[in-house]
Amino acid sequence: MADSKNKNLMATAMRHRLAWPVVTLLLLLALNTAFNSSFLHIEWRDGHLYGSLIDILNRAAPLVLVSLGMTLVIATRGIDISVGAVVAIAAATAAWMIGGAVSGDASRFPLPLAILAALAIALVCGLWNGLLVARVGMQPIIATLILMVAGRGIAQLITNGQIITIYYKPYFFLGSGSLLGLPFSLFIVAGVFALLYLAITRTALGLFIQAVGINPMAARVAGVKSRRLVVGAYAFCGLCAGIAGLLISSNVKSADGNNAGQLLELDAILAVTLGGTALTGGRFSLVGSVIGALIIQTLTYAIYSLGVPPEINLVVKAVVVFLVMLLQSPEFRAAVRSLALRPAAGEVVP
Repeated sequence: MADSKNKNLMATAMRHRLAWPVVTLLLLLALNTAFNSSFLHIEWRDGHLYGSLIDILNRAAPLVLVSLGMTLVIATRGIDISVGAVVAIAAATAAWMIGGAVSGDASRFPLPLAILAALAIALVCGLWNGLLVARVGMQPIIATLILMVAGRGIAQLITNGQIITIYYKPYFFLGSGSLLGLPFSLFIVAGVFALLYLAITRTALGLFIQAVGINPMAARVAGVKSRRLVVGAYAFCGLCAGIAGLLISSNVKSADGNNAGQLLELDAILAVTLGGTALTGGRFSLVGSVIGALIIQTLTYAIYSLGVPPEINLVVKAVVVFLVMLLQSPEFRAAVRSLALRPAAGEVVP
C-alpha cells in the first residue's frame, strides 16, 4: 500500500512542468561533482563565500535577468532577439558616462546618473520594440531584428568602435561586489524576481498576460488592454537587459559594443523554454525560467571544467537542450510509453 502511494506521488511529481528542468539541473550538479570532488565545497574567506556554486550563481545573474524579461514577452506570443544588443547599449552608455580615468577615483558623471541613464536607454529600446509590435503591427521577430542589428551599431557609436576600460572602482560593486558574504548581483536578481513575482501572483497582471497569450482578440473583447500589456512586456524586457548590461560591464570592467551580450538572446530563449514556458504564449513560469538559466550556466561550467574542446561546446549544449526538450514533450513521452508497452513480435496478448 505504501509502495503504491509512493509511486503515485512520484508519478504526480514527474508530471509537474518543472520536474524535468529540476531533474536536469540536479544531474548536471551531480556530473560536476563526479568529476570535481570540491565542486560543492563552499568556504568563507575574507568576509565572502567562495566556491563553484557561488561562481555559477554570480555568472548566471545576467542571464536570469534577461530570461525573466523574455518570459513576459514570450508569454504574450512575442519574442525579443534584440536583448543582446540592448545589453551592449546599456553597458556602453554607462562606460562612456563614467569615463576612462585611469586613477579609478573619478567619474565623468555621478555614478547614479550613469546607471539611471543606461537603464533609461534600455527602457526606451524596449518601448520601441513594444510599439513596433503592438501599435505598428510588425511581427515580433522582425521588429526586434531591427534593433538587434541597429543596436550593435549604436553601441559601437557610443564607444567609438573601441573597448572602453572602466577604472572607476565604485562601479565594480554591481557585478563583483559582495553583501552579507554573497555576490551583490544575486540581491539585484532576487529583488527583480520578487517584485515581478508579486506583481504576477498578487494582482491580475498574470491572468491578463495569460489571456493575451492564449487569445489576444478574446482578451481585447473582454476589456484587457492587450496592446498596453504587450508594450509593457517589451519595455520590462529591455529594462532587464539594461540591468544585465550593467552587471556584465561591471564584472569585466569594460564595455565592448561589438561583443557584449552576444548570443545572450538565444540563451535567454532556451532558458525560458527549458523552464516550461510555451513559445505559443499563455503558459509561463518565472521559477522555471530561473531554473532554465541555471541549467545553461551549470552546463557551460561543466563543459569548460571537463575540458571539452571549445569548437564543440556549442554542439554539446545543443544536444543537452534537445534531450531536455524531448523529455518535456508530452507527445514524446507518450510515444515512448506506447513503444515500451507494445507487445513484442510473436507475443500473444491475452
